[in-house]
Amino acid sequence: MNVLITDKTHPVLTEKLEAAGHQCRVWTDCTYQSLLEQVKEYDAIVVRSKIIIDRNFVDHARHLKCIGRVGAGMETIDVDYAESVGIRCLNSPEGNRDAVGEHATGLLLALFDKIAAADAEVRNGLWQREANRGLEVKGKTVGIIGCGNMGGAFAQRLQGFECKIIAYDKYKPAGYAPSYVEEVSLEELQEQADIVSLHVPLTDETHYMVDEVFIERMHRPFYLINTSRGAVVKTVDLAAAIEQGKVLGAALDVIEYENMSKDGIDIQSQPADFRYLLSSPHTVLTPHIAGWTVESKYKLAAVLADKIIETLC
Repeated sequence: MNVLITDKTHPVLTEKLEAAGHQCRVWTDCTYQSLLEQVKEYDAIVVRSKIIIDRNFVDHARHLKCIGRVGAGMETIDVDYAESVGIRCLNSPEGNRDAVGEHATGLLLALFDKIAAADAEVRNGLWQREANRGLEVKGKTVGIIGCGNMGGAFAQRLQGFECKIIAYDKYKPAGYAPSYVEEVSLEELQEQADIVSLHVPLTDETHYMVDEVFIERMHRPFYLINTSRGAVVKTVDLAAAIEQGKVLGAALDVIEYENMSKDGIDIQSQPADFRYLLSSPHTVLTPHIAGWTVESKYKLAAVLADKIIETLC
C-alpha cells in the first residue's frame, strides 16, 4: 500500500510502515490543493493540523482506506463523512496521554504554588515569601470533564495528593471510572469542584463549553485547567470571571486564538480579553505543549503506525 505522510513526525512511523511492506512518501510542504491533485495515488494519508480534511477533500479521496492523525484531536477531519464512505479515521491519544496527565498536574501546581510568578520575581532580585504563599491540593475536589485517555491519566496522577477526584463524561457508560474517581453529573461537578480540568475534544457541542453560563452555575469560585482545545473556553467570559473573582486562576495550555500553523502570536493584534489573561497574575500559560514530550513524539507515531498497519491488512 502507498502511504503519504504530510507533516513532521517521529521516524518510527515510516520505519514501522515500511517494515510491514508499505511504501511511504513524506511530503511536508504539501498544500490542500496539491494534495487534492495527488491523493488518488495513496491508500492511506497521515496528517496533523495544517491540512483540513473536509467533504471536498474526502470526495477526491474515496479510494483511501484510512486517514491517520498523529495526536488526539480530530477537529480538522470530517470524521463522520469520511467514515460514511468507508474511510477509517485513526488517531493516537494513547501516545501522549501520559504527557498530558503530567502537564496538567504541573499546571495545577504552578497555579497553587505561584511557581511562574515567584521564579520571575527571584530572577529580578525579589524575595517575597508571604506574597507567594501557596495552596495545597490535599483536601480539594478536582472535577475532570472528559475521563478518557487524557482525563484518566490526570486522575491517575492525582491519587497521591489525597484530594477528592470526581469526573463527568457524557459519552461513557456508567462504571467507566477507576475506584479512586467518583462518577458524577455535570451539575454535581459544578456543585462540588474547587478545580475544573478540561479533557474533551473540540466539537460543536463542546465549543465554548466553559462560558458565562457554565461559570455562573459553579457553586463556588474555582480554578480552571485547560489542556484540551482553546475554543472549549470562551476567553472573553473567562477574563471577566477572573476579574470578578469567580475564577480564582486559570492554567491554559491552549487558547482560543492560537494558530497551530504558526510559531508566534502577534500580541497587539489579539483581543483585549486575551491581553488581559497575559497580564493577569492569576494565569499560567503554555504554548500547546501538554502532550509534547520526547517520549510522546515516539509513542504517538508508533501507536498510529500500528493502527494503520492493522487497517491496511
